[in-house]
Amino acid sequence: MTKDITSLRTTIDFLKEEEGELLVTDVEINPELEMAAIQKALDNGPALLFENVKGYPGKRLFTNLMASEKRIAKIFDVDEPKNFKHKIRNALHNPIPPRLVEKAPCQEVVITKDIDVWPVVPMISHTPQDPGRTLGGGNTLICGKYFFGGRHISYNRMSFVCGGPDYSSFQIAPGSHTDMAVSQFYKKEHVPMTINMGVPPACTIMAGAGFNYVILNPGCDEIAIAGGIQGSPVDLVKAKTVDAYSIANAEIVLEGYVDTTQKVWEHPEAEKENKQGVYPFHPEWSGYMGRAYRTYKFQVTAITHRKENPIYYPLIVHSYDDHHIDCKVREASFLELGERISPGFVKDVYAPLGMTDWGGAIFQVRKTKKRDEGFQKNLLSAALSVSQGMRLAIAVDEDVNIYCAEDVLWALTTRVDADKDILIVNPGGMGQTFQPAERSAAAPGAQWVRSESKYAGGIGLDATVPFEFQWAYERASYPVELVDLKKWFSENQIDKAKSSMCEYARWLAEVGI
Repeated sequence: MTKDITSLRTTIDFLKEEEGELLVTDVEINPELEMAAIQKALDNGPALLFENVKGYPGKRLFTNLMASEKRIAKIFDVDEPKNFKHKIRNALHNPIPPRLVEKAPCQEVVITKDIDVWPVVPMISHTPQDPGRTLGGGNTLICGKYFFGGRHISYNRMSFVCGGPDYSSFQIAPGSHTDMAVSQFYKKEHVPMTINMGVPPACTIMAGAGFNYVILNPGCDEIAIAGGIQGSPVDLVKAKTVDAYSIANAEIVLEGYVDTTQKVWEHPEAEKENKQGVYPFHPEWSGYMGRAYRTYKFQVTAITHRKENPIYYPLIVHSYDDHHIDCKVREASFLELGERISPGFVKDVYAPLGMTDWGGAIFQVRKTKKRDEGFQKNLLSAALSVSQGMRLAIAVDEDVNIYCAEDVLWALTTRVDADKDILIVNPGGMGQTFQPAERSAAAPGAQWVRSESKYAGGIGLDATVPFEFQWAYERASYPVELVDLKKWFSENQIDKAKSSMCEYARWLAEVGI
């Protein structure tokens, strides 16, 4: 079949042809807790399609699409998973503007009267501590004058628990693009937008691109970058009830606006006690339980969706699915940042799950001449300063495997000079509200609503070898290229022997160090 990734359902069709990439079941799934539990149980595994959702006849649930880097590479035609960031960086420089269409699959059914989101969207709950089922899998799309002339796509959690059938809370991370867009109209006018569910994979990837706005500046066209990633324009269609656009190939869309004059609580107990940041919400990207807040009101003015078996793509946070969505554009942006600081200096960038999505990154750099010395510290300082909420940045040399935690730890242990290679950057600056360390200065039981404290800012670790002393840091190298194991052992014996080796040992053996 010809691969088509311009919609979620055609992407699912492609995965059906790829062995081991998709699990499909028609056994009934309960969106309350069961969905999240299954995704966590199969985290980093296949994509999951549930065709029988309890209480939602004709609706489907789908998740885990981005849980595997190898699957992402297949979807976007990349030879190696680690090279996807280069494709994204190319799209940053070569965006493909969206195409406006008159008719769209996402508007096959249009509801503008007696609006009730609950029976249309099979929202999920994550943990038993959640206040109820919440909508976290929608992609906010803000266009035109409402985003400084550009187009912005993101994730914003929404809770209808304390709202009504047609309105909800609308959580906005301080300092995010959505925050910038909405703040310019604070208490002046409504901000129209659409919440798009089940969108093309490239749009999903761009929706997670947050907090590196030196590269993705306010007013940029993130939908055009998504077009560049997928290699063709993303189709948009005019919304039916507000001055906004929908992603034409989406499965379900909520049209509406953010009302900056009204607020809605996320948790009934928080509302009852009038306390923010105390009562539990579903988990955050940092891996800790979230806390409930009082946020702007989102008013739904219409629900549109596909007629045939619409799909909702919820995702749990602090998962490989969520992490790859949040970090692939981030890695590309950091690569671009490095190029702007010193062309050719940054060889590679990796943000592993252990660095909690927006919390950190590892930079692999190359020093080719003596005057390159020092750029690594410039890079660490810049990354920690421009990326709000980033806590840890590490720089290593070309001989270190940034995709292996043990090799990075080896470099930290043997190459960091505690006197000059540990940088404390931006203490007291603006951090990320959802980082507990930046809220923990509050007394027990106090409201966690600030993201600026002495804990904001981050740590830079320069684990690179001083250029003038490279001779003293030569890694021991064994002559593995001189031997062919087949001389002594059968292929079966070799495969069996290597299967007992850990990943780090296999890599060290391959390169002989």
